[in-house]
Amino acid sequence: MQLSRKTVLSLRFIALAYLFVLVVVPIATILYRTFAPGLGQFWAWITTPAAISALQTSLLIVAVTVPLNVVFGIMVSLALARGNFRGKGIIHSLVDLPFAVSPIIVGASLVLLWGSGGWFGGLENWGIRVIYALPAMIIATVFSTMPFIVREVEPVLREIGTDQEQAATTLGASPWQIFFLITLPSIRWGLTYGVVLTVARALGEFGAVIMVASNFAGGGQTLTLLVHSRYMDDHNEYGAYAAATLLMGVSVLVLIVMTAIQNRQDKKQNEYSS
Repeated sequence: MQLSRKTVLSLRFIALAYLFVLVVVPIATILYRTFAPGLGQFWAWITTPAAISALQTSLLIVAVTVPLNVVFGIMVSLALARGNFRGKGIIHSLVDLPFAVSPIIVGASLVLLWGSGGWFGGLENWGIRVIYALPAMIIATVFSTMPFIVREVEPVLREIGTDQEQAATTLGASPWQIFFLITLPSIRWGLTYGVVLTVARALGEFGAVIMVASNFAGGGQTLTLLVHSRYMDDHNEYGAYAAATLLMGVSVLVLIVMTAIQNRQDKKQNEYSS
């Protein structure tokens, strides 16, 4: 069915209006409130020891979460796409579990497991503190971001099939050679997009992290927790907007870097093909 020009324009207007109300207006409001007191005040708010510590903690969590999820995501994607075994549906359900479970429940579960009275609470007797410390914040973030790599890489693996891998096997290539020279280059675009989604979610994770973090400056607070603390506890509205703008800026910067890397890889691929 072919739509009329008037219908197409109407649908386009509705889509743009929807995005304007849900995306442009909130972002514009935050930016206006952030810079209303002036650039100097904005700089002062984002360079406080608490803000710098929160930024460092957020980046550290991302630096640990992304590699762990990349390794886990590729392994699970290969198992689901290449394997034929019982219980594959259960693994699919477990991978999607973070989408179905509330982050608050995830945080509460981690407290029950790793808290002083939990199954693994005895680690504190050995001087290993998990709950209300950085390890629990990382675990919560890893769990919340677990599905993104798998859900981007697995369809690509199914699409490319196994012909090239089987051909490489007959030529005597080792499994590691097949993976690094054939499989990994084939899934790089899906993997790149999954990494972008993982980074974005890791930077913005709030519900699970707030349940297991100390929420104190100096390593127990991420940028999202700093925004919440300034707005709800300190009643520092403009300081909260400044922290939110800093978080948004970091996310946009990560997106730009990943897009630049992808464009560079596309250019190299086109040069190689020609």
